[in-house]
Amino acid sequence: MSILSWIVVGLIAGAIAKAIYPGHQGGGILATMLLGIVGALVGGFVGSALLGVAFTGFSIQGLLIAIAGACIVLFLYGLATRTA
Repeated sequence: MSILSWIVVGLIAGAIAKAIYPGHQGGGILATMLLGIVGALVGGFVGSALLGVAFTGFSIQGLLIAIAGACIVLFLYGLATRTA
C-alpha cells in the first residue's frame, strides 16, 4: 500500500483505535488523526516486515493492521504523557 493510502486509512484507524482503546486518552481530534496516521504507517511497515506480505489497496487486512498499529501508538503515547 502506498504511503498516501496508509495516511488515509490512518485517519480512519485512529478514530477506531481511540474508540476501542480502554481508558481516557488526552488530545483532541488533531492528536487522534496524527496518532492514527503514525500508527497506520508503523503497523503497515511492521506488519509487512513480520508477515512478509505487502498489503496493497484499501482492504480489511490493511485496516486491521492500521488499527493495531494505532492502538500500539496510543499505548506508547499514553506512557509518554502519563503524569505520576
